[in-house]
Amino acid sequence: MAKKFIDVMDTTFRDGFQSVFGGRVLMEDFFPAVAAAKTAGINHFEFGGGARFQSLYFYLREDAFEMMDKFREIVGPDANLQTLARGVNTVMLDTGSKELIDLHAKLFKKHGTTTIRNFDALNDVENLKYSGERITHHGLKHEIVVTMMDLPPGCHGAHTTEFYEKTLREILDSGIPYSSICFKDASGTSNPQKVFDTIKMARGLVPEGTHLRLHTHETAGVSVSAYMAALEAGVDGIDMAAAPVSGGTSQPDILTMLHATKGMDYDLGGLEIDKILTYEKELQHCLSDYFMPPEATMVSPMIPFSPMPGGALTANTQMMRDNGILDKFPEVIAAMTEVVEKGGYGTSVTPVSQFYFQQALNNVMQGPWNAIAPGYGRMVLGYFGKTPVAPDPEIVRIASEKLGLEPTTEKALDLANADETKSLANWINKLKEENLEITEENIFIAAACQEKGIAFLKGEGELNVRKVSNMKKEKGSTDMGNGNYTVVVDGQKFSVQVAEGDADIQVTAVNGESSAQAKSVPVSLGDGEDVKALLPGNVWKIVSNPGDTVTKDSVIMILESMKMEIDVIAPCDGVVKTINVNTNDKVVEGQLLAVVG
Repeated sequence: MAKKFIDVMDTTFRDGFQSVFGGRVLMEDFFPAVAAAKTAGINHFEFGGGARFQSLYFYLREDAFEMMDKFREIVGPDANLQTLARGVNTVMLDTGSKELIDLHAKLFKKHGTTTIRNFDALNDVENLKYSGERITHHGLKHEIVVTMMDLPPGCHGAHTTEFYEKTLREILDSGIPYSSICFKDASGTSNPQKVFDTIKMARGLVPEGTHLRLHTHETAGVSVSAYMAALEAGVDGIDMAAAPVSGGTSQPDILTMLHATKGMDYDLGGLEIDKILTYEKELQHCLSDYFMPPEATMVSPMIPFSPMPGGALTANTQMMRDNGILDKFPEVIAAMTEVVEKGGYGTSVTPVSQFYFQQALNNVMQGPWNAIAPGYGRMVLGYFGKTPVAPDPEIVRIASEKLGLEPTTEKALDLANADETKSLANWINKLKEENLEITEENIFIAAACQEKGIAFLKGEGELNVRKVSNMKKEKGSTDMGNGNYTVVVDGQKFSVQVAEGDADIQVTAVNGESSAQAKSVPVSLGDGEDVKALLPGNVWKIVSNPGDTVTKDSVIMILESMKMEIDVIAPCDGVVKTINVNTNDKVVEGQLLAVVG
C-alpha cells in the first residue's frame, strides 16, 4: 500500500528566522540556502508576512516586497510560496481598514505569493470574513486558521476541542472561501491528546478532500508528539524548519520528523535525508556569523504556564537586550499567567502575544496594573474583536480609565473603517508631506510601519543585526566609537552622540529647532518634582515645553519602548521647569526626563 503523502511547508525563512533571530536576517545572507532548499526538493516555503514584514523595515533597512520578488526568482514559478496574515490586522499590529486589507492581498499577490495563511488571535470569525474574501478575490489561495494553545493551569472556558469545534463550525457556516484549514499553535503548548481529538473532530466535520494542517513550535517540548498525534488523526500537512533555526522556539527539524516517522505509512513531502543534510549544511554556513540567542535553542517547561510563542519570545528578548533589561525576562514570563487569565483567553499569537508580553512587562516594571499597555487595554475593551471569554471586569474598568476609552461591541473592521488615519488618503498625504513617491507599495509600507516605515522610505531606517563578528569588535574596542552613549554627570544621566573628526551632528532641541536656533535646554535646579523614565526606550514625541502649565497626569512626552508608546505624565499640577531630553534620544530606566513644579 502506498504511503500517505504529507505536504511539508519549510518555515525556515519566515517563522524559523522570526523564532530564533527575531526576524533579523539579511536577504543576501540567506538566499544561497534558499537555492539549496530548492535543490533538496522542497517546493513549499513560508517566505514572508507576519512579523517578518515589519522587521525588515524596523531592523534591516530592507524592503519586504523586494525580498519576496528575489525569493520567487530563486525557487521558480511553480513553488508554493506562503505568507502569514492576521485577519483584519493583515501584517500590522493594529487593525486595518477595508482599503488596507484589500491592498495587502493585492500587493502580496503581485510580489510572488501563492497562499496566505490567515488567522485571528481571538478566534473571532468576524475578523476573517473580509480578509479571506479579498485574499481569494486577488487570486491567492486562502488557508483559514483556528488558533490553539493550552490555558495556564486552573483556567477554563476556552481552548478545548469543543471550543475549536464551535470555531470551525462558525467558519464553515460563514461561507468564507478557503482552500485549506490550519490549526495553528504558536506557543507549542497544546497537549498531544487535544491535538489528536481536534484533528479527528475536524476530519469528521469538514467536506471530504479538505486539506488539514497543523502548525506548532518546540517551545514547550511536545511538538514532535503533537505532530505524530495529528498524523494519526488524519492531518494532510505539517510545518518544519531546517537547522540551525529548528527546534527550540521554532518548528521541529525536518530531519527529526523524518526520523520520527521511519517505518510508518507517511511520506513527508518526498524528502530525502541526504539532500536535506546538504541543505542544512549550506544554511548553517549562511548563518554562521549570526548570534544565536541561548533562549532560542531551549525547551522551556514553564511555557505552558505562560504561553509565549516562539516567534515572539526571541523578538522580545532581543529588544530587552537592546534596552539593557534582559535580567527581567523571567519575571515578565511569570507575570504573563495573570495577564492571560484576566485578558479573555485570546490565543498567544501576534498581536495578542505581544499585548500579553507588554502588559506583563508593565506589571513587572511599574507595578501590577499601574499602567495599561495600549494594545492589551484595547483588546480587553473590545477594539480588536470579541475575546473567547469575557475579560476580568476590574481590568476592563482600569483599562477604560487609563486609556480614556469606553468598552465596545462594534466590529473591529467597522471601527477601523471609521478611523480616518487608516485610510489610503491619509497615508498618501503623509507621503506627500515627506516628498516621497506615491506608489501602492509605499502607501502600504507607511501604513503598516508608520513612523519607522516613513523613516525607511526616507533612507533613515535602523540597521540592527546581531552578528558575532560585530560583537567581537565591540567587545575588543577600548575607544569610544561613533554612536549614542549614556553618561552620568553629578548623578544625572544624559544621552550623548559621539562621532569622529568634523562630523556634522544635527542636534534637535525640544521645540524641533536646530541647535543653532534653539534655546539652551534648562537643567534641573531641584525646585520641582523629577519625572524619570520607568522603562528604557526612545523619546518619540515631546508634548510639553519648559514654561508650559500642566495638570497632574497630563502627558508631557511619549516614549517608544518594546513596540509600545509609553506616556510620560506630570506627577502634579504645575509648570514644566525643564525638559532634559530631545526627540529621538535613547533613554535608560531611571533617567531624568523633566522637572515639574
